[in-house]
Amino acid sequence: MKLNTRSPKSGRIKIALFIAAVCIVIPIMIYTHNLVVELQKKQRETAGLYARSLEYIANSIPTPGTDYTFIFDEIIGAIDFPVILTNGDDTEISTTKNISLDSTFSREKRQTILFEMITEMDGENNPILVTYQDSLVLSKVHYGESPLIVRLRWLPVIELSIATLFILVGYIGFSYIKRSEQSNIWVGMARETAHQLGTPLTSMMGWIELLKQQSEAMPKILETVSEFEHDARRLTKVADRFSKIGSKPDLKDENITELIRRTILYFERRIPQMGKKVAITIDAAEGFTAKVNSELFEWVIENLIKNALDAMEDGRGSISFSLSKERRRTIIDVKDTGKGIDASYHKDIFRPGFTTKKRGWGLGLSLSKRIIETYHNGKLSVLKSAIGEGTTFRIILK
Repeated sequence: MKLNTRSPKSGRIKIALFIAAVCIVIPIMIYTHNLVVELQKKQRETAGLYARSLEYIANSIPTPGTDYTFIFDEIIGAIDFPVILTNGDDTEISTTKNISLDSTFSREKRQTILFEMITEMDGENNPILVTYQDSLVLSKVHYGESPLIVRLRWLPVIELSIATLFILVGYIGFSYIKRSEQSNIWVGMARETAHQLGTPLTSMMGWIELLKQQSEAMPKILETVSEFEHDARRLTKVADRFSKIGSKPDLKDENITELIRRTILYFERRIPQMGKKVAITIDAAEGFTAKVNSELFEWVIENLIKNALDAMEDGRGSISFSLSKERRRTIIDVKDTGKGIDASYHKDIFRPGFTTKKRGWGLGLSLSKRIIETYHNGKLSVLKSAIGEGTTFRIILK
């Protein structure tokens, strides 16, 4: 059994994008974290020095000429983080630093806001006690984080967001390029096939006309020529289908039931020649219509029938078409009694190149999905399937 799986190159590119983003973000996050920890340590030391300075002033015996300028200018002036100084039992606020409040606030409102800030600060850092003779608590120094630390704390979040955006943009860009390349391959292959078929088909039709003129007296030859002409027209139809790939198809209101019956009739004449005994039935009224391109839609039905026939390894079984209406949608279920598809492959079967058959390129279902979803704005999916229970495909036409 041949099984084409997903290209390892695309998987490696996605992994490379992820690893690149991780390699960018993690070192920066570690560096930022270490920087924040270092700044917090310096901040605690400064707050502690401020508290010790107040403690020193409180415990020292005042003498004439004592200069505390160094303490107020070098220590207190160096504080760049919010500080609130309270009395020993946190009932009164003595002073604040690096805290801005609206000057229009009343004293009561300012006190309320400051005490709320104290609660928040104590949740971040334990207050530092200022004591007198190591026993009496004179005041408490409550302090929060400096604006720099706050910004640095947000830096990993910003970095992670940028990395996520980097991965997302890279993945979307890669997926778009890949889809574009696949689309160009489809269009190029289809048009080249149509071009290659065109010349010999024109020649064949000319020879058929010549044989018809010279075989009127020989009924058997004329009958053979008639079959030959039918197959030549069939090939012309195939070439016309390929020529439509890549172009906007002309959608018209068509009798879906009739299109499916016409395709079934084509296969019923050829199934015995394949050495198989497969019954193809359709359960639908005549009034089912939808906007489709008849040539391309018949191609989809043919691919689904061929796929079902290939799934019947013993050459026996049935294929049934069931049509229904749901709001403004036409639903077509195609059920076969083949070998079924493993649940892990339900999405992969529509990927170009994927096949579980010994022969084939794995393009039929992928092409069918493209025709239904890209050209008809519908949907083609596996409704249900399991090994040994057959498969049901569902087409939804809007």
